[in-house]
Amino acid sequence: MSQELTFSVPTLFGVEGLTADELRRLGLDQVRAENGRVFCQGAALDLARLNLNLRTGERVLLVLGSFPAADFDALFEGTRALPWERFIPREGQFPVKGHSLNSALHSVPACQSIVKKAIAARLGAKYGLNTLPETGALYQVQFSIMGDEAVLMLDTSGAGLHKRGYRAQGVAAPLRETLAAAMVILSRYRGRDPLCDPFCGSGTIPIEAALIAKNRAPGLNRTFSAQKWAFVDKKLWLQAADEAMDKEFHGDYEIWGGDLDPAAVELARHNAALAEVDDVVRFDVDDARTFHWGGLYGRVVTNPPYGERIMERREAEELYRAFGRAWSKFPEGWKLYLLSSHTEFERTFGKKADKKRKLYNGMLKCDLFMYL
Repeated sequence: MSQELTFSVPTLFGVEGLTADELRRLGLDQVRAENGRVFCQGAALDLARLNLNLRTGERVLLVLGSFPAADFDALFEGTRALPWERFIPREGQFPVKGHSLNSALHSVPACQSIVKKAIAARLGAKYGLNTLPETGALYQVQFSIMGDEAVLMLDTSGAGLHKRGYRAQGVAAPLRETLAAAMVILSRYRGRDPLCDPFCGSGTIPIEAALIAKNRAPGLNRTFSAQKWAFVDKKLWLQAADEAMDKEFHGDYEIWGGDLDPAAVELARHNAALAEVDDVVRFDVDDARTFHWGGLYGRVVTNPPYGERIMERREAEELYRAFGRAWSKFPEGWKLYLLSSHTEFERTFGKKADKKRKLYNGMLKCDLFMYL
């Protein structure tokens, strides 16, 4: 299937620009970032390439069409007019989910039901069936209604792209892999200097840094919904994986993670082995309050506890104070990128950040504090 396809890639808020850059580097056309999502155009091969290669996108949605939907009749007719049979075969399962914002069609269950009926009416007519079997592969339908505009999509990814396949189970309040990758990218890390994370938890930041240093596609060790889709040739997935593996680098990198909790360090080592980067990342039991590292330059990218969920606010502040003292002893060639939702972080850390960037850890509004 060589025709032009439109993709929508949802992102965490604050990361849209990074995802747009990734799409451009992958050679996708008409890249356009909006709040919380990025659109682009490509071919069926790009559907595979995006799922395998994206570091900061949350999933890859195939856009079937958009139309005004001021009422339920318009939603039904607009949905039924789309060429569903080009994508969903006779046996395909097509459950529907979605969201509605600032729209007269505010009942999501009612919208789900109407979209489902409209697709069933179209496919039933095309395949000459009153009842569709829905016994085959999964074609998850997603709708987004913003104001009076409806967008209808198919989810090509299945589990979110942050599920790289290397995290067996996390520690408390884990950091999303997509956000960890965004932090590493924002630190401009390229694998040349040391990268340390003294609050490493289950190892997500050092592992994402290792994948970036090696230029290893983060989706190589997992599967995606669209691998079972009839209209995407199986050879395209192999082609995309071969292309990704050909672009990998092989070098020596200094990437380190430390944590006070021996169980977290053990888990981080296990996750690094699953991600196939245990040859380039080292983890140790270590105390961030007395953290130091040799060498005149390097970067620290880290996500300490916020005092929101894992530990009390006062404990978090004590930790920031002690870490601030440790950081003050580092040579000038070192840079620090630290994510926190704590409103008093700079005061307790003892130094104002050179730059700040708003990011969201789930629904939690955070700042990436940059000490350059």
